[in-house]
Amino acid sequence: MSDDLKTMETEEDMSAFISSIPEIHEHEVVEGIVTQVNRDEAYVNIGHKQDMPCPKKELAYPEPETAGDVVKVGDKIRVYILSLGGENGGLLSKVKADNEVVWDELRKVKAHNDESADDLQTVDATVTQVVKGGLTATVNGLRGFIPASQMELHFVKDLGVYVGQTVKAIPLEIESHKRRLVLSRRPILERDRVAAQQEVFSSLNEGDIRKGVVKRLVDYGAFIDIGGVDGLAHISDLSWERVSHPSDVLQVGQELDVYVKNVDPETHRISLSVKQTQRDPWLDRAEKYNEGDIIEGKIVKLAKFGAFMEIEPGFDGLIPMGELSDRRIENADEAVQVDEVVKVKIMRIDLKRKRISLSINRAKREGAGNSRRRQNDATEE
Repeated sequence: MSDDLKTMETEEDMSAFISSIPEIHEHEVVEGIVTQVNRDEAYVNIGHKQDMPCPKKELAYPEPETAGDVVKVGDKIRVYILSLGGENGGLLSKVKADNEVVWDELRKVKAHNDESADDLQTVDATVTQVVKGGLTATVNGLRGFIPASQMELHFVKDLGVYVGQTVKAIPLEIESHKRRLVLSRRPILERDRVAAQQEVFSSLNEGDIRKGVVKRLVDYGAFIDIGGVDGLAHISDLSWERVSHPSDVLQVGQELDVYVKNVDPETHRISLSVKQTQRDPWLDRAEKYNEGDIIEGKIVKLAKFGAFMEIEPGFDGLIPMGELSDRRIENADEAVQVDEVVKVKIMRIDLKRKRISLSINRAKREGAGNSRRRQNDATEE
């Protein structure tokens, strides 16, 4: 073989070799093999003219103590080319490469959700901090932002309760070149609420007793979760006793039984009662008395139709106008005054309507009758 032919083959081989080397550009993600590891950096062969360094701060976040904590010689890793120049011939970043993979995954998730809102794909977001307007969260190392309005379906006064929690979210806005990621939980919560509503309303009936969890307290009542759907227990339905504010008798997170008062599938409204799962203390008090008993009590209120007498603190009976006096009167104050102590006879105890009817007249007549009987007995003796 001639020297010219040998030279030609050598040039062809070199050309083929050169053409086989992939073109490498800054700001790209490529694969490489770790060739050397020391405390502060790892060197990676990416097919460039020389191995390139990847400092430990670019190997993982948060920064490891040593590069060896993250990689070892022979590992195949993806790296982002920060630069191809410099003293060491360039600089690499595994952190940014990992982030680029996450950005790609997030874009795919968003594209899927944009096309198929009924089949949402989610990501795990770990809430890290409360900031103005919402929360910061990380998704596989990427920092994102969850606006306060996108965290729940209702207003949340204290967002700090979410810090440290990992929640399901979807990408709402993605601008990787600006490192901007906005996340949301609302579409997921709305989807889950609709599913829960369909299940609950298909089986819920008035009169049911359900297990519930107190979700939110407001001035006029409490919102209670009964299986993914919130119902409202009005403040008047929280206790048989008078309640100034729901927080007097309930606390958020409390588990309890609730009575279903009303169900409206069209408006998705559920009325609940806490007190109707408990025995009415009025009945316990009423059981201590019998019709015909003579008792004493204090007049606490005058009305057009009679006067109310306190039998026990918080337990009253009504003296009708015709039972206040043995003479005809137009107003209750013609016979009794507020705070006056009187003796009455129990005429009727209505457990169903929770009413007790009293009579001063009958107590007097019975007292007079007893007095006459005692006099007659004394005469006979």
